[in-house]
Amino acid sequence: MIAILKYNAGNIRSVQNAVARLGYQSIITDNPNDLLAADKVIFPGVGEAGTAMNYLKSRNLDLVIKDIKNPLLGICLGLQLLCKHSEESDTECIGVFDTAVRKFPPKDKVPHIGWNNIYEYKSQIFNNIPNSADLYFVHSYFAEQSIHTIATCSYILPYSAALQNNNFYAVQFHPEKSAIVGEQILKNFLSL
Repeated sequence: MIAILKYNAGNIRSVQNAVARLGYQSIITDNPNDLLAADKVIFPGVGEAGTAMNYLKSRNLDLVIKDIKNPLLGICLGLQLLCKHSEESDTECIGVFDTAVRKFPPKDKVPHIGWNNIYEYKSQIFNNIPNSADLYFVHSYFAEQSIHTIATCSYILPYSAALQNNNFYAVQFHPEKSAIVGEQILKNFLSL
C-alpha cells in the first residue's frame, strides 16, 4: 500500500494522479496506523511551514512520521518540514534532516518558479536520470546543503535539491510536474 499523507497543504491530488499513472494505487490518509503500515509514504505539499507543522503536531503526526520505517518521500514543503527548522514563520520542524531551511536572499526573483537543473546525484532514486536533469520548482525557501544532500540545484546560491537520511528521501522540486524525468524519479522511489 502507498499512503499519501493528508495534512493542511495542497497538491495532494496531483501526486496521487502521478502515482496512478505509474500503475500504483494509493490512499490519502492522516491515520497513523495506515502511515506506519504502508509500504511507501509520500509526504507532498504546497503551503506555509508554520500552519502545516501546527496541523501535524495537533494530530501527533510529527511523531508518527519519525517512526515510519519504510521508504518515505517528502516533496517541496514535505522536504522542508522534514528539516530541523524553517525561517518561514520561525518554525521548528520534524528534524529528520539536520538541515536548516532559509529564505532566498532578494538577489533575484523570489519565489524560484520554473524549470532548473539538478546535479551531483548521490542516490538510487536518481537511477536512469540524465546528468543535469531539468525539473520543475516552486519555492521561496530552500534547504541548506548538508551531509544529507543527495542532489544540488543553484538558484541565487547552491542548495539541496534532494536529501536522504536512511529510509527518508525528500526532493524540493515537484516530480509530479516534471514530465518524464520526474516520473522516473517517482518510479525509482516506488520501486525501492
